[in-house]
Amino acid sequence: MSDLGLDPESIEVREVTSDADAECEEFVGSPTIRVDGDDVQPPGDEPAGLTCRIYRRPDGRISALPDRADVREALARAAETEGGTG
Repeated sequence: MSDLGLDPESIEVREVTSDADAECEEFVGSPTIRVDGDDVQPPGDEPAGLTCRIYRRPDGRISALPDRADVREALARAAETEGGTG
């Protein structure tokens, strides 16, 4: 984040503790990582709920974490928007 001019202190960790909250937040499992409200890897038609989330890597493998490139791209878009160039 710092490399892109974003403040690492701006990270907000939110705990989703009920199915009702998951539904309201459109939370499809942990971890869900959003930048400016946008999921770093949109979940498609995955149902909301308290579950472990899986991510698909570019090579098709399944992972418990999103691909770093997906996170970097989302942060870069946010940096462009904050910098007034996007």
